[in-house]
Amino acid sequence: MSERKVLTKYYPPDFDPSKITRTRGPKTTGPKVQTVRLMAPFSMKCITCGEYIYKGRKFNARKETTDEKYYSIPIYRFYIRCTRCSAELTFKTDPKNMDYTCEKGAKRNFEVWRSGGEGKEESEEERLDRLEREEEEKNAMAELETKTLDAKREMAIADALDEIRTRNARNERVDKGGDGVANVRDEKDLERGRMEREDEEAARRAFMAEDGQRVRKLATGEEVIDDDSWGNGEGSTTASTTLKSVEMPPPAFKRAPKKKKDFSAALGIKKKAALV
Repeated sequence: MSERKVLTKYYPPDFDPSKITRTRGPKTTGPKVQTVRLMAPFSMKCITCGEYIYKGRKFNARKETTDEKYYSIPIYRFYIRCTRCSAELTFKTDPKNMDYTCEKGAKRNFEVWRSGGEGKEESEEERLDRLEREEEEKNAMAELETKTLDAKREMAIADALDEIRTRNARNERVDKGGDGVANVRDEKDLERGRMEREDEEAARRAFMAEDGQRVRKLATGEEVIDDDSWGNGEGSTTASTTLKSVEMPPPAFKRAPKKKKDFSAALGIKKKAALV
């Protein structure tokens, strides 16, 4: 098997390098043509046979540099063959519209009209206006983000101003009335005392019997009714009545036998009665 990359070449025995002469041919005139491999830039229809050529189909084309230019940008022309009838199709570049123009042998299936569909070329002012509109559409999301940030900043500023105004009003009230803090403290003490009295009254009602006597429970489980006055706070017991403590029966831990299930009835098996 030969090498993929040949490093040495074969020279026949009768090789004479002096017989090799250097010749110069005439320079080619006309446009420069070279063979390139490209894909169809747009979908087209052959006029000769009606074959449809979709966008992206590969061709071996001839690339020709024309004498036309658009702002020092050269315009190229490409020659391809129809895949069905081998008719010659030509198209060239269009730097003005950043597209391609179909010249001969084919017709575009979809033509992108950038002049508004009226067939008139737009002026410089119209082109600038169109570019500005496109730029504004692209920056719509950036404008939305900027508006959102501005709204958040305004809300933060408004909250800070409200806080400053509230603090200033509080300071003014304290400066005008020196007893303002003392009055607030007195009101808090009064409120705390009122709540404590309400709690004591609720506890007294909870521990009173139906006949208005106080009930207390001993450590042995017996309940004793005291006739002392709850409100006076004397603490002396005048009469006590011992109630019978309710004794709970001791728990029974007797084990009950578990009945066995008869699975034969579920399976449809009938047992015969014993003869004896």
